[in-house]
Amino acid sequence: MRGSDELLSQSGGVSNGAVMSPQPNHADNNNDAKKACVDLDSQVKLDTKNQKPSKVIHIRNIPNEVTEAEIIHLGIPFGRVTNVLVLKGKNQAFLEMADEVAAAQMVTYFTTCVAQLRGRAVYVQFSTHKELKTDQTHSNANASAQAALQAAQALAAGATNETQGGPNTVLRVIIEHMVYPVTLEVLYSIFSRYGKVLKIVTFTKNNTFQALIQYPDVVTAQAAKLSLDGQNIYNGCCTLRIEYSKLNSLNVKYNNDKSRDYTNPNLPTGDPSLDSALALTVAAAMPLAGFSLAGSGANNALGAGAGLRLPGVQTTGSVLLISNLNEEMVTPDALFTLFGVYGDVIRVKILFNKKDSALVQMAENHQAHLAMTHMDKLNVFGKQIRVMPSKHQSVQLPKEGQPDAGLTKDYTNSSLHRFKKPGSKNYQNIYPPSATLHLSNIPQQMTEETIKDAFTNAGFTVKAFKFFPKDRKMALIQMQSIEDAVMALIKMHNYQLSESNHLRVSFSKSTI
Repeated sequence: MRGSDELLSQSGGVSNGAVMSPQPNHADNNNDAKKACVDLDSQVKLDTKNQKPSKVIHIRNIPNEVTEAEIIHLGIPFGRVTNVLVLKGKNQAFLEMADEVAAAQMVTYFTTCVAQLRGRAVYVQFSTHKELKTDQTHSNANASAQAALQAAQALAAGATNETQGGPNTVLRVIIEHMVYPVTLEVLYSIFSRYGKVLKIVTFTKNNTFQALIQYPDVVTAQAAKLSLDGQNIYNGCCTLRIEYSKLNSLNVKYNNDKSRDYTNPNLPTGDPSLDSALALTVAAAMPLAGFSLAGSGANNALGAGAGLRLPGVQTTGSVLLISNLNEEMVTPDALFTLFGVYGDVIRVKILFNKKDSALVQMAENHQAHLAMTHMDKLNVFGKQIRVMPSKHQSVQLPKEGQPDAGLTKDYTNSSLHRFKKPGSKNYQNIYPPSATLHLSNIPQQMTEETIKDAFTNAGFTVKAFKFFPKDRKMALIQMQSIEDAVMALIKMHNYQLSESNHLRVSFSKSTI
């Protein structure tokens, strides 16, 4: 089940081929056996004090689409799970633990904390049956369940050998291969499926997007970790790597797009500029647990597309408004090159009456979101720019006779677009601005000194340089600062190295 391409997209069979034992009156009729055990257990009330302990757990009100793996993950935090039976037509399931002690811990815990599967409350109680036996006549379905059991048990075994320490209420989440933006809202929606999320803090460390997520108890955190570690948020990318944090609690000072305390909605934003209409609308929508995705470019398990869409909330369109630009230095070409790192730029317009502001139209909504995520508050030409969604649906070209002074440019047919091909590999190499740049399309015979001299002659100080060991057509070059690297990317991308080679420059996640 861990090999799924998309988060929470697994599908399972109607049952796994296990039946209850004993069923003396229906030994030759599996369907009657299932019906009898379900009807019998349905009569058991949730008063655990009057229930006789059993290592078999009865779970009611499960969603139709739930998988064996999801049922198993409910039990893993309490001990080893030995068998599972899912009766989707009855919206019920049975889970067999290794012993009654583990089963009793699970039932006791879920009498005080409501268990959830895919956002639906489910009810956990002891079964009147003492064990689940495998039915060989349903071998294919049983094989699916056994595979899920083996995968879950392997995960549970790995969790006990964590180098970062034992289970904790705070999870540290690292997003690998982050092709599309992963926001606080996306994390909340995913992790709240396993229990109440108290606090989230997001940050970037070592050029990698990370988050700390706090649950009210260790069991919920462990269940979320076992279920989500190694899963992809989007198809083939944005992989979750989860470990236990050394922190026991998170101290959240501000409720904004970087951090959120869901137990204290009255915290300040910490940034007056966040009081724009969009930020307020998104903040108001934060408690919503469900979301769908719309747009194009990726498939998410919760819907198709890569542009986040919260119910009732305006999302990022394809046009961005960039403000606080250095009007003495900014040009349409500079913005085309810089924003082109995160998507294909179609048009750029520097505003005629307000030349410290510009509109940039991207080819796709998710590219605009990606650019905004990585470049808002970035230092460019000595000033901290602001990037936010524009109310415009497109950038209009000037009409004939209308003064423009070259401030508007159309790049629709540019040969420098990085993402023209569907599924372009360039999506796999998108990183936040960094002091280290990735260089490619270098002529085979070109020396380190020649490349460094090109950057030096352009006015940049090179701190370090390194060819790729197995491919001298690529290299890393480190500038003095992120701001210098931004300027170098703008100036040196498409720099002519030879008659047939133009340099390709992008931000790197590596350091030298």
